[in-house]
Amino acid sequence: MTLTVLHTESSKGWGGQENRTLKECIGLKKIGARMLIACQPDSVLAERGAEAGIEVKKIEMKSSISISAIAALLKIIRNESVNIVCTHSGKDSMLGAIAGRLSNMKPVIVRTRHLALPITSRFTYAVLPHRIVTVSEYVRRYLIEEKRIKPEKVVSIPTGIDIDRFNPDVVSAVPREELGIAADAQIVGTVAILRRKKGHHILLDAIPMVLREFPKTIFLFAGDGPQRKNIEDKILELGIGNNVKLLGLRNDIPEILKTMDIFVLPTLQEALGTSFLEAMAMGKPVVGTKAGGVPEVVKDGINGYLVEPGNPSILAKAIIELLKDKEKAQMMGIEGEKIVRQNYTVEKMCENMYAFYFSMLKAQSLRSIEK
Repeated sequence: MTLTVLHTESSKGWGGQENRTLKECIGLKKIGARMLIACQPDSVLAERGAEAGIEVKKIEMKSSISISAIAALLKIIRNESVNIVCTHSGKDSMLGAIAGRLSNMKPVIVRTRHLALPITSRFTYAVLPHRIVTVSEYVRRYLIEEKRIKPEKVVSIPTGIDIDRFNPDVVSAVPREELGIAADAQIVGTVAILRRKKGHHILLDAIPMVLREFPKTIFLFAGDGPQRKNIEDKILELGIGNNVKLLGLRNDIPEILKTMDIFVLPTLQEALGTSFLEAMAMGKPVVGTKAGGVPEVVKDGINGYLVEPGNPSILAKAIIELLKDKEKAQMMGIEGEKIVRQNYTVEKMCENMYAFYFSMLKAQSLRSIEK
């Protein structure tokens, strides 16, 4: 039996959840599943999905109760013999689930939760889908404990990293001359959208404390976003412009990570922390916070350090500790790479999703999946 999965996504932008969706489609297609994506005509996912050879169905999703969108999804489910409808964002989770429930094909409806934010509609989790997939155990516990979703209805399948792309043995670092960094400088870096919840302001407050002990340290910020102006202003206020480089959006993240000695992300809210996994895959020691799902991937004292969120002094102390002890930093990087290769590869994620989908079809055939 060929597994046919229809992913729905109403978001037009590009971020972690769209990236995971596309990686899953590519991975499951390799395994033998037929993968389709229903998304907005002018979305980044439509463009990148088509480039990756995935069947893309373009549908206008103007509202969560759009009759035309529901009709279009019903037609796809029928014509393509869809077994699984996997939804992601707010609008499409309503549209996809309604279409799935109305269809004579009776597909299994799966809602994926990518974020650590509070949910806005319990109905689209507790009632409409048959099952929920979360990207971390932290998010799974939140849905069960805070939103009273039945435990058996929610499964955690972490996001995987492309270890061929994030491979320290084949990736070359960005030349220091290109970045204007001295040969003897140590480099601490972060990769994240410039939003306040990512904690860049906490790292900026920690930098002067680090520079008092290691004045030649350079801090790289890769990413862009709504906090850029505030970050630029804070850099001027703290007088650390010579030690902080804002790189903006980059397409060479593996190369940027290769350039770093230490990866730091003092996030205040995180479902899992894909940036940590990418840095770990590149063999870098990491400093994270005890926030959201981060402790699931950052093991304090093993592959990096975990600090309390929102505390620049403790953050600076952890960075200084790694700058002082290069041997420990190197060993932590080795352990981090092991953790990713054992537990957080794209292949493992796709194998787990494939097995999960088939278990749902089996349960459906036995009429044991709840309606």
